[in-house]
Amino acid sequence: MTTGGTYPEMKNSINYIKHCTALLMFGMNGIVASYIAMSSYEIVLMRTLFGSLLLIFIFIISKQKIHLLDNKNHLLFLILSGVSMGANWMFLYEAFRQIGVGIATLACYCGPVIIIMFSPFLFREKLTWQKTAGFLSVLAGMVCINLQALNGKGTIWGVFCGIMSAVTYALLVIFNKKATGIVGLEKSMWQLVFSFLTVAAFVMIKQGFSITIELKSILPILILGIINTGIGCYLYFSSIANLPVQTVAICGYLEPLSAVIFSALFLNESMRPVQIIGAVLILGGALFAELSGMEKGYSKGNTYFSCQMKARQ
Repeated sequence: MTTGGTYPEMKNSINYIKHCTALLMFGMNGIVASYIAMSSYEIVLMRTLFGSLLLIFIFIISKQKIHLLDNKNHLLFLILSGVSMGANWMFLYEAFRQIGVGIATLACYCGPVIIIMFSPFLFREKLTWQKTAGFLSVLAGMVCINLQALNGKGTIWGVFCGIMSAVTYALLVIFNKKATGIVGLEKSMWQLVFSFLTVAAFVMIKQGFSITIELKSILPILILGIINTGIGCYLYFSSIANLPVQTVAICGYLEPLSAVIFSALFLNESMRPVQIIGAVLILGGALFAELSGMEKGYSKGNTYFSCQMKARQ
């Protein structure tokens, strides 16, 4: 009797560890990228390339079947989600350079609340006062962190990139949710592939494929692409199916919190009192809006925001 009850608990603990490990990996992305002597677009190109190759390898050795062509409508939405992911990462990594890792991550994390506000039109979900309050809290938080970023070392371009990272993330989730015919590891793999193709096309148009990689940048590129992206996505998607949806939603906030802490520890980034208030408003408002949605019976739509974010960062 004891043995039978121990195995599920141990399995759940392993999934919890895998999930939190993946979130901490994603929180380190901006720090690892800061050690790469390349433009933000080139960094994203390398990340999507190595991440795609690793997930393709894992997909092949796990002998899973391909469902990409089963539904043409879902295929279109999956392609659009990959394009949105590529655009999202390019805006996000440029924001890392311009306004700092912690602030850029917080700005990007406004994406889920943007979707919540448009959910009555997109997914026919009821707009409650809790969701509205959460949105207003996040909006106030965005004003706090961005105004202070401009008053500090930030630039208007950096703030724009931070806002656009939230917008393109919202598009990613919307298209992702509509591509229901492909799930799990295969969805993440194809998203990275289409994301790589998007970024590769952008880089080719912008500068051609004349990319210079310094020797000191090789190790952080491999860490970012293979470990943080490829292995991180694998750990994330292999764990969320075995964890309660509310656990996934709450634990998802470990990523932006860890990004802020890591940026302070490793990059000496500091946040002013107004920015700290903004961070609390953003994370608190987003969590309040999401959890209130689950309590009202809309967990299928709202939980998806936290689940899919980890495939993006």
